[in-house]
Amino acid sequence: MPADFKDYYATLNVVREASDDDIKKSFRKLARKYHPDVAADKKAAEEKFKEINEAYEVLGDPEKRKKYDRLGAHWNQPDSGPGPAGGGAEQEFHFGGTGFSDFFEQYFSGGTRYGFPQEESGGFNPPPGAGRPRRGSDIEGDILVTLEEAMNGTVRPVSLQILNRQTGAAETQTFQVRIPPGATDGRRIRVPGQGEPGRNGAPAGDLFLRIRHAAHPDFSSDGADLLHELDIAPWEAVLGAEAVVPTLDGSIKLRIPAGAENGQKLRARSRGLPKGKTGERGDFYVVLRVQLPVTLTDEERALWEKLRDISTFRPRSA
Repeated sequence: MPADFKDYYATLNVVREASDDDIKKSFRKLARKYHPDVAADKKAAEEKFKEINEAYEVLGDPEKRKKYDRLGAHWNQPDSGPGPAGGGAEQEFHFGGTGFSDFFEQYFSGGTRYGFPQEESGGFNPPPGAGRPRRGSDIEGDILVTLEEAMNGTVRPVSLQILNRQTGAAETQTFQVRIPPGATDGRRIRVPGQGEPGRNGAPAGDLFLRIRHAAHPDFSSDGADLLHELDIAPWEAVLGAEAVVPTLDGSIKLRIPAGAENGQKLRARSRGLPKGKTGERGDFYVVLRVQLPVTLTDEERALWEKLRDISTFRPRSA
């Protein structure tokens, strides 16, 4: 069951030599354009959004990007570079509805199967009655979940195609997976009995889906906490200001204190993701990023020069 190659650079509209910053900027631009909550054609936008997220999942991670670049144009040829993430020449299972392509699952996911002793894992069509009953392997994979889905919860249709090691035939199962409100990145969801079929009458293994938060153009997550980077002007950092900041459930007004520093975090309590069934929520952090002007008018330059001349601030004084 070979996978089709994915050109992640083309997906993000960047060249292979693009800097990490260029990749991040292009992702944010495309993610805002195709986010299902704002696009007119939600179904088409949802698919495009998944493609953009998958590309950024790889190119936005230095180690994954190096591995992807090593695969090169002859990624599917022998001795072409690193093998599938799950081990072996080819994975014996494929997911549908998880938000990731077969190519990603094969090379960049932590997807794996486990459960049978190694000496039992190879070969098809054993003699009838051969071997004792053995429970099927558990299977683990990733599922892409948007922050909106993590906030509110959802039910996702997922399919799993397994290559039966006894018959050599591909078997597909389709089922519903409930993503609970507050599903944090890295959390595993167990789907009982949806792993590999057992042998000789033994029960099937389980499926474990690991939550992967989709990259968002405005927010990132840290457990149940959410973070938002806010660009501010130098005078806002020095004098203080008020700013309207988006959150997942509506905008809030934020006061930036005088003397704010670059990288400083401001907290809005209980505006993050839900924490279990208690009604408690994580916090929302605004990370301040002081931006400097790139171009200046003659009048602006004169004012900066005047500030330089009259200011008593000496950043390099002992």
